[in-house]
Amino acid sequence: GAASPQPVIAGLDPAIQEPERKAFADKAQLAGELAKADLTTGMVGEFPELQGLMGAYYARNDGLDDDIAHAIAQHYSPLGPTDDVPSTPLGQVVALADKIDTLVGFFGIDEKPTGSKDPYALRRAALGIIRVVLESGLRIRLTRALVKSADFLWKDLKDSPIFDLPDIRPSELAQVEKLVKVAADKVEGNQSAQKLVMIGRVTINPDNLRQFFADRLKVYLRDRGARHDLVDAVFALEGQDDLVLIVKRVEALSDFLGTDDGANLLAGYKRASNILRIEEKKDGEGAFNAAPDPERFAEPEEKALAAAIAIATKDAATAVAREDFAAAMSALARLRAPVDAFFEQVTVNADDAGLRANRLKLLAQIRAALHKVADFSKVEG
Repeated sequence: GAASPQPVIAGLDPAIQEPERKAFADKAQLAGELAKADLTTGMVGEFPELQGLMGAYYARNDGLDDDIAHAIAQHYSPLGPTDDVPSTPLGQVVALADKIDTLVGFFGIDEKPTGSKDPYALRRAALGIIRVVLESGLRIRLTRALVKSADFLWKDLKDSPIFDLPDIRPSELAQVEKLVKVAADKVEGNQSAQKLVMIGRVTINPDNLRQFFADRLKVYLRDRGARHDLVDAVFALEGQDDLVLIVKRVEALSDFLGTDDGANLLAGYKRASNILRIEEKKDGEGAFNAAPDPERFAEPEEKALAAAIAIATKDAATAVAREDFAAAMSALARLRAPVDAFFEQVTVNADDAGLRANRLKLLAQIRAALHKVADFSKVEG
C-alpha cells in the first residue's frame, strides 16, 4: 500500500476538530492503503500509465465513495511543473503522504540527490509537496509530518517478520550506531545482510530535510520572481516549517525592503551587526545579549532608541502572532529614524567601558528586534 496519511494529518492545523478530523483521517487511511493496489493488476502491468486511474475504477467498483476514488486517482499528482495538484482535500493529503514517505525513506538510507544526479526524483517529490501545500493553502507543520513519517516507517520495519530490533525511534539520532550494530548482529550469516543493514540505518535528521525543502522552495519562488536570500532569511528563524506562512513572510519582507524605510533600516541593521560581530570577538559571543541599563544612557538618542525598540518589538510580536507580517514590518519601520539618529550622534565604542557595553547591548536589541520577523543577516545588499 501507499504511505500512511496519519503523519500528514498529525501535521495539519490543530484547529480541525474531532470528530471531523477522525472521519477525514479514516477515509484518508483507507485511500492510502488502496492507492498502490492497482500496481498488482494485469491492466497496470500492461499499461503502467494507467496507475492510479485504474485504482479509482476498482475503488468505485467495490462501492467506495467518490472522494476516496478521486484521492487514489490523484495521489501521484503533480507529476511535473505543469501538472495540476489534487483537487480534493483527501487527494491532497494522500498525495502529500506518498511524497513525504518517499523523501523520508530515501533520506533515511542516505540516498540524497547529489549535483545533477537525482535518480529517484526526490527534488520533484519535494517540489510536488511544496506545490500541493501552497496551491491548496494547506496549513501543515512540515517538520512534525516528516518526523511522524519516519516513525511510521520505522514501525513498519520493526514489525516486519524479517527481524526484531529494539524499540529505537528514527528521530533519536544518538541511537543510530547502536541500531546499526544490532541490525548487523541480527542478520549475520543471512544472504540479505547488506539489504538488512541498510534498513537498520533508517534515521532522519529533520534539519537536513528542512534545508532540502528550503532549497526547493527557493527554486519554486525564484521562478515566481522572489529573491532566494529572503527565503533563507525566513527559513533561518527557529521553527519555520509552515510553508504558507513562510511565503507570507517572504512577500512581506520583499515589500518592506522595497521601501526607503526598509532599505535604510537594513543598512542600520548591517551596521549594528558588523559592530557587534567585531566587539563580540573581543568580549565573547553573547556578551551584549542582556538588556541595557537605562540609568547608563548618556545621550537623548540612546533613550529614544531604547523606547522605540521596546514599542516596535511588542507591536511586531503582536502582528506576527496574528500572522499579519505587513503590520510587523510597519512596526519595525518606525525604528529607522531613531536608529539613524543614534548612529549620527552617539559614539558606540566610548572610552568608558560601562558606556561602551551598554551601547553595544542597545545594538544587540536592534538585531534581536529585527530577528522577530526574519534573520536580516541572510539578506543581501
